[in-house]
Amino acid sequence: MCGLRADIGVDLGTASVLVYVKGKGIVLKEPSVVAIDRNTDKFLAVGEEARKMLGRTPGNIIALRPMKDGVISDYDITERMLRYFIKKSVGRSIFKPRVIVCVPSGVTEVEKRAVIEASNQAGAIKTYLIEEPIAAAIGSGIDITEPSGNMIVDIGGGTTDVAVISLGGIVVSRSIKVAGDECDEAISRYIRKKFNMMIGERSAEDLKISIGSAFERETEEFKEVRGRNLLTGLPLTVNVSSEDMIEALKDPVQEIIETVHVVLEKTPPELAADISNKGIILTGGGALLFGLDKLITEKTGIPVKIANEPISCVARGTGKALDWVHIFESDIIEKGGYKRYKG
Repeated sequence: MCGLRADIGVDLGTASVLVYVKGKGIVLKEPSVVAIDRNTDKFLAVGEEARKMLGRTPGNIIALRPMKDGVISDYDITERMLRYFIKKSVGRSIFKPRVIVCVPSGVTEVEKRAVIEASNQAGAIKTYLIEEPIAAAIGSGIDITEPSGNMIVDIGGGTTDVAVISLGGIVVSRSIKVAGDECDEAISRYIRKKFNMMIGERSAEDLKISIGSAFERETEEFKEVRGRNLLTGLPLTVNVSSEDMIEALKDPVQEIIETVHVVLEKTPPELAADISNKGIILTGGGALLFGLDKLITEKTGIPVKIANEPISCVARGTGKALDWVHIFESDIIEKGGYKRYKG
Protein backbone atom coordinates (compact mmCIF):
# COMPACT_ATOMS: atom_id res chain seq x y z
CA MET A 1 0.00 0.00 0.00
CA CYS A 2 1.26 3.45 -0.86
CA GLY A 3 1.05 6.14 1.85
CA LEU A 4 1.74 9.87 1.80
CA ARG A 5 4.71 10.22 4.12
CA ALA A 6 5.89 8.37 7.21
CA ASP A 7 8.41 10.39 9.21
CA ILE A 8 10.79 8.11 11.05
CA GLY A 9 13.30 8.10 13.90
CA VAL A 10 16.36 5.87 13.61
CA ASP A 11 18.59 4.55 16.37
CA LEU A 12 21.58 3.76 14.17
CA GLY A 13 23.59 1.71 16.62
CA THR A 14 26.80 -0.27 16.41
CA ALA A 15 25.05 -3.49 17.43
CA SER A 16 21.50 -2.94 16.20
CA VAL A 17 19.22 -0.59 14.27
CA LEU A 18 15.80 0.37 15.63
CA VAL A 19 13.30 2.29 13.53
CA TYR A 20 10.39 4.26 14.98
CA VAL A 21 7.60 5.29 12.59
CA LYS A 22 5.44 8.22 13.68
CA GLY A 23 2.01 7.01 14.71
CA LYS A 24 3.08 3.35 14.82
CA GLY A 25 5.94 3.13 17.32
CA ILE A 26 8.97 0.88 16.91
CA VAL A 27 8.41 -1.20 13.81
CA LEU A 28 11.86 -2.66 13.26
CA LYS A 29 14.69 -3.95 15.43
CA GLU A 30 17.49 -5.72 13.62
CA PRO A 31 21.22 -6.29 14.18
CA SER A 32 23.32 -3.83 12.17
CA VAL A 33 25.01 -6.61 10.21
CA VAL A 34 25.10 -7.26 6.48
CA ALA A 35 26.30 -10.23 4.45
CA ILE A 36 27.81 -9.44 1.04
CA ASP A 37 29.02 -11.56 -1.90
CA ARG A 38 32.61 -10.43 -2.53
CA ASN A 39 32.41 -11.34 -6.21
CA THR A 40 29.19 -9.49 -7.13
CA ASP A 41 29.04 -6.90 -4.29
CA LYS A 42 25.43 -8.00 -3.79
CA PHE A 43 23.64 -8.00 -0.41
CA LEU A 44 22.83 -11.59 0.52
CA ALA A 45 21.30 -10.90 3.92
CA VAL A 46 20.68 -7.98 6.27
CA GLY A 47 19.92 -7.91 9.98
CA GLU A 48 19.24 -11.11 11.93
CA GLU A 49 19.85 -13.38 8.93
CA ALA A 50 23.26 -11.77 8.39
CA ARG A 51 24.10 -11.99 12.10
CA LYS A 52 23.67 -15.77 11.98
CA MET A 53 26.43 -15.83 9.35
CA LEU A 54 29.06 -14.03 11.48
CA GLY A 55 32.14 -16.24 11.67
CA ARG A 56 30.50 -18.91 9.51
CA THR A 57 30.88 -17.68 5.93
CA PRO A 58 32.84 -19.21 3.03
CA GLY A 59 35.55 -17.24 1.24
CA ASN A 60 33.27 -15.47 -1.24
CA ILE A 61 30.85 -14.17 1.41
CA ILE A 62 31.65 -11.60 4.08
CA ALA A 63 29.43 -10.77 7.06
CA LEU A 64 30.31 -7.44 8.65
CA ARG A 65 29.14 -4.56 10.81
CA PRO A 66 29.35 -1.24 8.92
CA MET A 67 29.10 0.73 12.18
CA LYS A 68 31.98 0.84 14.65
CA ASP A 69 32.20 2.70 17.98
CA GLY A 70 28.89 4.42 17.28
CA VAL A 71 29.96 5.93 13.94
CA ILE A 72 30.06 4.89 10.30
CA SER A 73 33.11 2.81 9.40
CA ASP A 74 31.92 1.81 5.92
CA TYR A 75 29.89 4.60 4.31
CA ASP A 76 28.66 2.76 1.21
CA ILE A 77 27.43 -0.32 3.08
CA THR A 78 25.83 1.79 5.84
CA GLU A 79 23.90 3.75 3.21
CA ARG A 80 22.67 0.55 1.53
CA MET A 81 21.76 -0.98 4.90
CA LEU A 82 19.83 2.17 5.89
CA ARG A 83 18.00 2.19 2.55
CA TYR A 84 16.96 -1.43 3.13
CA PHE A 85 15.71 -0.77 6.70
CA ILE A 86 13.85 2.44 5.74
CA LYS A 87 12.11 0.68 2.86
CA LYS A 88 11.25 -2.29 5.07
CA SER A 89 9.85 0.02 7.76
CA VAL A 90 7.71 2.41 5.71
CA GLY A 91 7.13 0.56 2.43
CA ARG A 92 6.18 2.71 -0.54
CA SER A 93 5.24 6.34 0.01
CA ILE A 94 4.52 9.28 -2.26
CA PHE A 95 6.86 11.60 -0.36
CA LYS A 96 10.29 10.86 1.04
CA PRO A 97 10.36 10.68 4.85
CA ARG A 98 11.90 13.18 7.20
CA VAL A 99 14.36 11.29 9.38
CA ILE A 100 15.80 11.95 12.82
CA VAL A 101 18.95 9.95 13.56
CA CYS A 102 20.64 9.77 16.95
CA VAL A 103 24.42 10.05 17.30
CA PRO A 104 26.79 9.70 20.28
CA SER A 105 27.50 12.94 22.13
CA GLY A 106 31.22 12.82 21.32
CA VAL A 107 31.14 12.47 17.52
CA THR A 108 33.02 14.90 15.31
CA GLU A 109 31.53 17.23 12.71
CA VAL A 110 32.88 14.95 9.94
CA GLU A 111 31.19 11.91 11.51
CA LYS A 112 27.93 13.84 11.83
CA ARG A 113 28.12 14.86 8.18
CA ALA A 114 28.64 11.21 7.19
CA VAL A 115 25.45 10.18 9.02
CA ILE A 116 23.46 13.03 7.42
CA GLU A 117 24.67 12.19 3.91
CA ALA A 118 24.15 8.43 4.33
CA SER A 119 20.59 8.99 5.53
CA ASN A 120 19.77 11.41 2.71
CA GLN A 121 21.25 9.07 0.12
CA ALA A 122 19.21 6.23 1.65
CA GLY A 123 15.96 8.05 0.87
CA ALA A 124 15.35 10.80 3.43
CA ILE A 125 14.16 14.19 2.17
CA LYS A 126 15.77 15.83 5.20
CA THR A 127 17.78 14.42 8.08
CA TYR A 128 18.18 15.83 11.58
CA LEU A 129 20.54 14.67 14.30
CA ILE A 130 19.76 14.28 17.98
CA GLU A 131 22.36 13.31 20.56
CA GLU A 132 21.91 9.90 22.18
CA PRO A 133 21.72 11.07 25.82
CA ILE A 134 18.93 13.52 24.91
CA ALA A 135 17.03 10.80 23.02
CA ALA A 136 17.60 8.30 25.85
CA ALA A 137 16.30 10.79 28.43
CA ILE A 138 13.17 11.50 26.38
CA GLY A 139 12.61 7.78 25.78
CA SER A 140 12.92 6.99 29.49
CA GLY A 141 10.10 9.43 30.28
CA ILE A 142 12.12 12.32 31.71
CA ASP A 143 10.85 15.85 31.14
CA ILE A 144 14.12 17.31 29.91
CA THR A 145 12.71 20.86 29.66
CA GLU A 146 12.62 21.35 33.45
CA PRO A 147 15.37 23.38 35.18
CA SER A 148 16.49 20.29 37.06
CA GLY A 149 19.48 17.99 36.67
CA ASN A 150 19.08 14.49 35.23
CA MET A 151 21.96 12.10 34.68
CA ILE A 152 21.79 9.56 31.86
CA VAL A 153 24.23 6.69 31.36
CA ASP A 154 23.49 5.17 27.94
CA ILE A 155 25.51 1.98 27.32
CA GLY A 156 25.14 0.84 23.72
CA GLY A 157 27.11 -1.51 21.51
CA GLY A 158 29.99 0.78 20.55
CA THR A 159 29.86 3.73 22.93
CA THR A 160 28.85 4.67 26.45
CA ASP A 161 27.42 8.18 26.74
CA VAL A 162 27.26 9.80 30.18
CA ALA A 163 25.49 13.16 30.32
CA VAL A 164 23.86 15.60 32.72
CA ILE A 165 20.78 17.20 31.15
CA SER A 166 18.89 20.32 32.20
CA LEU A 167 16.55 22.75 30.41
CA GLY A 168 16.50 20.61 27.29
CA GLY A 169 20.26 20.60 26.77
CA ILE A 170 23.41 18.76 27.77
CA VAL A 171 25.31 20.56 30.53
CA VAL A 172 28.18 18.08 30.94
CA SER A 173 28.85 14.95 28.90
CA ARG A 174 31.48 12.41 28.05
CA SER A 175 31.43 9.63 25.47
CA ILE A 176 33.81 6.66 25.57
CA LYS A 177 34.29 3.82 23.12
CA VAL A 178 33.79 1.20 25.81
CA ALA A 179 30.43 -0.55 25.74
CA GLY A 180 28.84 -3.85 24.70
CA ASP A 181 31.37 -4.74 21.98
CA GLU A 182 34.31 -4.05 24.29
CA CYS A 183 32.68 -6.30 26.90
CA ASP A 184 32.41 -9.10 24.32
CA GLU A 185 36.09 -8.71 23.47
CA ALA A 186 37.02 -8.72 27.16
CA ILE A 187 35.14 -12.01 27.61
CA SER A 188 36.91 -13.53 24.59
CA ARG A 189 40.31 -12.48 25.97
CA TYR A 190 39.50 -13.91 29.40
CA ILE A 191 38.36 -17.27 27.99
CA ARG A 192 41.51 -17.44 25.84
CA LYS A 193 43.73 -16.69 28.84
CA LYS A 194 42.06 -18.93 31.42
CA PHE A 195 40.93 -21.91 29.33
CA ASN A 196 43.31 -21.72 26.34
CA MET A 197 40.23 -21.65 24.15
CA MET A 198 39.18 -19.39 21.29
CA ILE A 199 35.50 -18.48 21.06
CA GLY A 200 33.62 -16.48 18.46
CA GLU A 201 31.93 -13.11 18.68
CA ARG A 202 28.46 -14.59 19.04
CA SER A 203 29.52 -17.02 21.78
CA ALA A 204 31.05 -14.17 23.81
CA GLU A 205 27.86 -12.12 23.43
CA ASP A 206 25.71 -15.10 24.50
CA LEU A 207 27.87 -15.51 27.62
CA LYS A 208 27.48 -11.81 28.45
CA ILE A 209 23.69 -11.92 28.05
CA SER A 210 23.12 -15.17 29.95
CA ILE A 211 25.54 -15.03 32.91
CA GLY A 212 27.41 -11.72 32.47
CA SER A 213 27.80 -9.98 35.84
CA ALA A 214 29.25 -6.80 37.26
CA PHE A 215 28.29 -7.67 40.85
CA GLU A 216 28.35 -10.90 42.81
CA ARG A 217 25.18 -13.00 42.49
CA GLU A 218 23.48 -14.69 45.43
CA THR A 219 23.79 -18.00 43.59
CA GLU A 220 26.65 -18.60 41.19
CA GLU A 221 25.51 -19.49 37.69
CA PHE A 222 27.23 -21.53 35.00
CA LYS A 223 27.03 -21.81 31.24
CA GLU A 224 28.60 -24.30 28.86
CA VAL A 225 30.54 -22.73 26.01
CA ARG A 226 32.18 -24.37 23.01
CA GLY A 227 35.22 -23.22 21.11
CA ARG A 228 38.60 -24.30 19.73
CA ASN A 229 41.44 -25.50 21.93
CA LEU A 230 44.45 -23.29 21.20
CA LEU A 231 46.91 -26.07 22.13
CA THR A 232 45.46 -28.98 20.15
CA GLY A 233 43.34 -27.14 17.58
CA LEU A 234 40.42 -29.45 18.42
CA PRO A 235 36.90 -28.49 19.58
CA LEU A 236 36.63 -27.93 23.34
CA THR A 237 33.74 -27.43 25.78
CA VAL A 238 34.13 -25.71 29.16
CA ASN A 239 31.87 -24.50 31.97
CA VAL A 240 32.10 -20.77 32.61
CA SER A 241 30.78 -19.24 35.84
CA SER A 242 29.24 -15.87 36.66
CA GLU A 243 32.31 -15.27 38.89
CA ASP A 244 34.45 -15.67 35.76
CA MET A 245 32.30 -13.02 34.09
CA ILE A 246 32.87 -10.53 36.94
CA GLU A 247 36.62 -10.97 36.46
CA ALA A 248 36.38 -10.83 32.66
CA LEU A 249 34.30 -7.64 32.65
CA LYS A 250 36.21 -5.87 35.43
CA ASP A 251 38.18 -3.51 33.15
CA PRO A 252 35.37 -2.25 30.84
CA VAL A 253 32.97 -1.88 33.79
CA GLN A 254 35.61 0.08 35.70
CA GLU A 255 36.08 2.44 32.73
CA ILE A 256 32.36 3.12 32.61
CA ILE A 257 32.25 3.85 36.36
CA GLU A 258 35.28 6.15 36.07
CA THR A 259 33.51 8.07 33.30
CA VAL A 260 30.47 8.51 35.56
CA HIS A 261 32.85 9.86 38.25
CA VAL A 262 34.44 12.33 35.82
CA VAL A 263 31.07 13.70 34.69
CA LEU A 264 29.86 14.01 38.29
CA GLU A 265 33.02 15.93 39.20
CA LYS A 266 32.34 18.44 36.41
CA THR A 267 28.63 18.85 37.24
CA PRO A 268 27.57 22.18 38.82
CA PRO A 269 26.67 21.78 42.52
CA GLU A 270 22.94 22.55 42.14
CA LEU A 271 22.54 19.93 39.41
CA ALA A 272 24.65 17.45 41.38
CA ALA A 273 22.21 17.86 44.28
CA ASP A 274 19.29 17.11 41.92
CA ILE A 275 21.02 13.97 40.67
CA SER A 276 21.75 12.84 44.22
CA ASN A 277 18.02 13.11 45.01
CA LYS A 278 16.62 11.65 41.78
CA GLY A 279 19.33 9.13 40.97
CA ILE A 280 21.12 8.08 37.79
CA ILE A 281 19.16 6.57 34.89
CA LEU A 282 20.70 3.61 33.04
CA THR A 283 19.66 3.02 29.43
CA GLY A 284 20.89 0.94 26.49
CA GLY A 285 21.55 -2.79 26.26
CA GLY A 286 24.46 -2.52 28.71
CA ALA A 287 22.00 -1.47 31.44
CA LEU A 288 20.86 -5.12 31.52
CA LEU A 289 24.27 -6.38 32.71
CA PHE A 290 23.51 -8.00 36.05
CA GLY A 291 24.48 -5.90 39.06
CA LEU A 292 25.81 -2.89 37.15
CA ASP A 293 23.26 -0.62 38.81
CA LYS A 294 24.26 -1.95 42.27
CA LEU A 295 27.96 -1.46 41.53
CA ILE A 296 27.52 2.14 40.36
CA THR A 297 25.45 2.87 43.47
CA GLU A 298 28.15 1.32 45.67
CA LYS A 299 30.93 3.36 44.00
CA THR A 300 29.12 6.72 43.81
CA GLY A 301 26.64 6.63 46.69
CA ILE A 302 23.88 7.70 44.27
CA PRO A 303 20.83 5.49 43.61
CA VAL A 304 20.69 4.04 40.10
CA LYS A 305 17.51 3.17 38.20
CA ILE A 306 17.26 1.06 35.07
CA ALA A 307 14.85 2.60 32.55
CA ASN A 308 11.84 0.63 31.34
CA GLU A 309 12.83 -1.31 28.21
CA PRO A 310 16.33 0.22 28.22
CA ILE A 311 17.30 -1.22 24.81
CA SER A 312 14.58 0.76 23.01
CA CYS A 313 14.88 4.00 25.05
CA VAL A 314 16.94 5.85 22.44
CA ALA A 315 14.67 4.75 19.59
CA ARG A 316 11.53 5.80 21.51
CA GLY A 317 13.09 9.16 22.35
CA THR A 318 14.13 9.70 18.75
CA GLY A 319 10.61 8.81 17.67
CA LYS A 320 9.00 11.19 20.17
CA ALA A 321 11.22 13.95 18.80
CA LEU A 322 9.30 13.56 15.52
CA ASP A 323 6.47 15.46 17.22
CA TRP A 324 8.84 18.41 17.49
CA VAL A 325 9.91 18.60 13.86
CA HIS A 326 8.51 22.13 13.73
CA ILE A 327 11.02 23.04 16.46
CA PHE A 328 13.78 21.41 14.47
CA GLU A 329 12.72 23.49 11.48
CA SER A 330 12.68 26.79 13.36
CA ASP A 331 15.51 26.20 15.85
CA ILE A 332 18.42 24.93 13.80
CA ILE A 333 22.02 25.91 13.37
CA GLU A 334 23.65 25.95 9.96
CA LYS A 335 26.91 24.11 10.45
CA GLY A 336 29.20 22.84 7.72
CA GLY A 337 26.44 22.73 5.15
CA TYR A 338 23.87 20.68 7.09
CA LYS A 339 21.28 21.30 9.76
CA ARG A 340 21.15 19.84 13.24
CA TYR A 341 19.02 20.33 16.31
CA LYS A 342 20.55 22.41 19.09
CA GLY A 343 19.40 19.82 21.67
